[in-house]
Amino acid sequence: MAEKFIPVADHRVLHPVPVVPARLEAPAGLLADALARPLHDLRISVTDRCNFRCVYCMPKEVFDKDHAFLPQSSLLTFEEVTRVARLFIAHGVHKIRLTGGEPLLRRHLDKLIAMLAALRTPSGDPLDLTLTTNASLLARQAQALKDAGLKRVTVSLDALEERTFRRMNDVDFPVADVLRGIDAAHRVGLGPIKINMVVKRGMNDHQILPMARHFKGSPFILRFIEYMDVGASNGWKLDEVVPSSEVVRMISEEMPLLPVDSNYSGETAARWRYADGGGEIGVISSVTRAFCSDCTRIRLSTEGKLYTCLFATAGHDLRTLMRQGRNDEEISTVIAHLWRARADRYSEIRSLATEALALRGPKVEMSYIGG
Repeated sequence: MAEKFIPVADHRVLHPVPVVPARLEAPAGLLADALARPLHDLRISVTDRCNFRCVYCMPKEVFDKDHAFLPQSSLLTFEEVTRVARLFIAHGVHKIRLTGGEPLLRRHLDKLIAMLAALRTPSGDPLDLTLTTNASLLARQAQALKDAGLKRVTVSLDALEERTFRRMNDVDFPVADVLRGIDAAHRVGLGPIKINMVVKRGMNDHQILPMARHFKGSPFILRFIEYMDVGASNGWKLDEVVPSSEVVRMISEEMPLLPVDSNYSGETAARWRYADGGGEIGVISSVTRAFCSDCTRIRLSTEGKLYTCLFATAGHDLRTLMRQGRNDEEISTVIAHLWRARADRYSEIRSLATEALALRGPKVEMSYIGG
């Protein structure tokens, strides 16, 4: 049997350090990019490590036992993360999501959460501080996370059937432990909890209805995510994508659904509620119905590189600026210039310019900057 070869670019190499503009500026509390999209959301990866090897994110054939993860000295310190977050808040960010890898693997994460929870927007409001996790460690950490100031969690769960779930996480982790983590988070008040299911045709699409039945009538919001071409390691193929329209149709045939308005502009999930009042689901159509036009998110990697798109090919090194001794006004101005120049809309042009997009070079891995 021939070995499978997957070319992967290492985005943890040095990138050019952003040039600090000669004319510095104070933040005005509102930034718009080249397509008039405001900056509202900051996603911070706190580790590149994960204890799962999900087939769509960190497949074993790439992230094997010999894979070299970042050394501790390369990671942003909690103080550096908080400093960057404060600068982004001054530019209009009011929501911060902690991601990974698996963020609960970062030691003393509750201390970082407490530092971020103490920050306030220019109007004095607290942040919407959230976290995405595979929930493998959530049961034992839920209370400490809540006590530190975390608002809510989103849990990745790709199947309820034991065999399928273990095949998806590829480390033989039991689904019951994830469900216990979800229940623990609910008990301490880390909600409303969202459950994210990445649907890959031929692997877990038979779990769509069982997942919908299980979470219908529960306090949890189940969301189905189209399998995406993030990075280069997951061997993405378009025919493995299950369109959200198919998911909605399948569920609605058994449990009728009605469309619901978005909670806010830029919300990634299209909302549907059960006609009998049994709660709601969401679908994230990142492939078939791109939402680039409303994207308000920017991402900070574990080692301090800023990415203006989930499908980016290069980042901007803020860590070096901080460790060179640049002051807040200088770094804040760099952030403003990077966002104003942002014109990313990869998902919208994916099907129109596939060959041209391929020439840009390998995209950054989702395990490196979070989903």
